[in-house]
Amino acid sequence: MRKFFYIFIFATALFAMALIGTQPLHADVLIPMDLEQGDHLRAYGITYYALDQGISVEWLLNYRGGSFLMGEYDEIVREMTLKGVSYEHISGSGIARIKKEIEEENMETVLLEKVPKIAVYTPPNSLPWDDAVTLALDYSEVPYEKIWNKDVLNGALDEYDWLHLHHEDFTGQYGKFYAHYRNQKWYQEDVKMREEEAASLGYRKPSQMLLDVALRIRDYMSQGGFLFSMCSGTDSFDIALAAEGVDICESMFDGDPADPHAQSKLNFDKTLAFENFKLERDPLVYEFSNIDTTPLSSMRGPEADYFTLFEFSAKYDPVPTMLTQCHVPVINGFLGQTTGFHTNCIKKSVVILGEVEGASEAKYIHGNFGKGTFTFYGGHDPEDYTHRINDPPTRLSLHPNSPGYRLILNNILFPAAKKKNLKT
Repeated sequence: MRKFFYIFIFATALFAMALIGTQPLHADVLIPMDLEQGDHLRAYGITYYALDQGISVEWLLNYRGGSFLMGEYDEIVREMTLKGVSYEHISGSGIARIKKEIEEENMETVLLEKVPKIAVYTPPNSLPWDDAVTLALDYSEVPYEKIWNKDVLNGALDEYDWLHLHHEDFTGQYGKFYAHYRNQKWYQEDVKMREEEAASLGYRKPSQMLLDVALRIRDYMSQGGFLFSMCSGTDSFDIALAAEGVDICESMFDGDPADPHAQSKLNFDKTLAFENFKLERDPLVYEFSNIDTTPLSSMRGPEADYFTLFEFSAKYDPVPTMLTQCHVPVINGFLGQTTGFHTNCIKKSVVILGEVEGASEAKYIHGNFGKGTFTFYGGHDPEDYTHRINDPPTRLSLHPNSPGYRLILNNILFPAAKKKNLKT
């Protein structure tokens, strides 16, 4: 009898221990996102992890840099402690004071209710540069899956809420690296891989395959998908859409000459963000069009290159407010193949989230397409101003409070918001 009593006590103890990880210890815990935060980037990972465990999280827009509020759970507290994420215990009266301040100021509370499933469109071969988004996701420990052209064409996007485009060239011109890198082994292997892939999928040219991929991604957005892209994945995507049915690739890229009247045949009604741009027709020039601001940005240099985030009404414009949450309003600039966007090439329907003041240059933009959205962020790596080919990847453990990387991670939580908050 005593044996069964001890077994009962042991089983009860195990059950109680299991409950500790799923029941709040106190009232709530606040993850501050102002200058008091020890690791801003991993704070997003903690928030994603909490959502994945079925824990409700409130995103306090414009309150202390866009802080997060949730019930205090033993497992979450342990994760924050291990990862160096700062947090504060908040009593019931403390919560009431916070909510009163939010009600009276340019702040808002957004309920995060769904953990978004994330896909990164990235090539299977190894290229001599890394991707800031995958670095951010890996460092913050946010799970994602890799997909590529065949997956997109076979309908894999239906499985995901959020899609990031690796620094891709959707025009089929291999990033216009031909002038400087055509004799490099990595470039030759990349061309070979893409030509073989296109042929295996029934296409005569990689550019034709990439156009169909872009069209599938556009359809994904129209049905409610969230798209995020940086660097050349931004303007080259729209250029490919505008050039549907028009050959803009010279013979070194696809074996036959480009249409000499390609510029006049562009259809800007098909694009997401850009219009009235002019193609760079010279295959030896490392540029796609006049959308990009790299020549102007590089003239400023790292010491004078900054961009400013717009301040939006949190209560009336929650979407752009979510995307611009940061602990500083001015952020160091950084270059890329596409560094920023000339404002005279941006459609009026697009919201500019961040710009270079006095320069007619947008760095960070957002817009709606069908039931979904797109967000384009110029530049390659927020913590490496130039980040040339063959440079080592940035170690985010040295930049846990990076404002530029925070903007990336705002986007992965954006689809988690309650749907009524996503109406622009």
